[in-house]
Amino acid sequence: MEKEAKIYVAGHRGMVGSAVVRELQNNGFHNIVTKTSKELDLRSQDAVRSFYQTEKPQYVFVAAAKVGGIHANNVYRAEFLYDNLMIQNNLIHFAYESGVKKLLFLGSSCIYPKLAEQPLKEDYLLSGYLESTNEPYAIAKITGIKMCEAYRDQYGCNFISAMPTNLYGPNDNYHPENSHVLPALIRKFHEAKVSSTGQVEIWGDGTPMREFLYADDLANALVYLMENYNEKQFVNVGFGSDVTIKELAETVAKVVGFDGGMKYDSSKPNGTPRKLMDSSRLFSTGWKPKTNLEEGIRLAYQDFLNRYT
Repeated sequence: MEKEAKIYVAGHRGMVGSAVVRELQNNGFHNIVTKTSKELDLRSQDAVRSFYQTEKPQYVFVAAAKVGGIHANNVYRAEFLYDNLMIQNNLIHFAYESGVKKLLFLGSSCIYPKLAEQPLKEDYLLSGYLESTNEPYAIAKITGIKMCEAYRDQYGCNFISAMPTNLYGPNDNYHPENSHVLPALIRKFHEAKVSSTGQVEIWGDGTPMREFLYADDLANALVYLMENYNEKQFVNVGFGSDVTIKELAETVAKVVGFDGGMKYDSSKPNGTPRKLMDSSRLFSTGWKPKTNLEEGIRLAYQDFLNRYT
């Protein structure tokens, strides 16, 4: 990317989008276009078409999406499918129509089958049934990948896709019902510490294994891919190792300074048993993450304190 190039970051107020903007600015890119959802409804064809015609961005990062944890994914199934399909359809199609030089579509590790072999290789896409609780979101993201591939095949567009593992970091969502596991634990342990609650309840039995990547590491990878990767094959972006939810909870409790007990509620869903991504395709190009889990949780907790207390 040329330093003076106009770059549109869709979803700039979210955790990933804001990290991408920071990474671009840190790398000397300052011609960055952003729009809030009030300024630009990405579900509207007319609005997105008009935006591309007016702004004419050369590079596009698609980090806009309707996102949430197990509860939100399962309860708002229609919204997760409709909103995400509309957002990405419009951003990808009108990027093609307006002659965007390169677009990077951001997916999610939930695209893989529930019982796929571990670690998850890119080749495992569409090889089995999806986890039922987040199937609508996963189907939308799979469609986005296939759309980028189809526009590349039919129109020669340089549209690429990256699939990040579970993310956390600045600007995360700490909503008590709609957040992902790591931010949810940060909030739970913090509130328990402040109120001197003796015990924190955790969904599931603590055995599922999850991989976590700090958001600024992902942003670093995305800018790296935008500058260096031009293949049809989507790429996994992970940390390279995983932990159990129990280990995660213990690390969050340690960082927050909560010294009470933990109760695992086995009546609540565990989600997928394990989700470790094989990121060797990306790692083999020379990119590696920099932030370990405990260090990242410390940074995330500081962000939580700055924003919520």
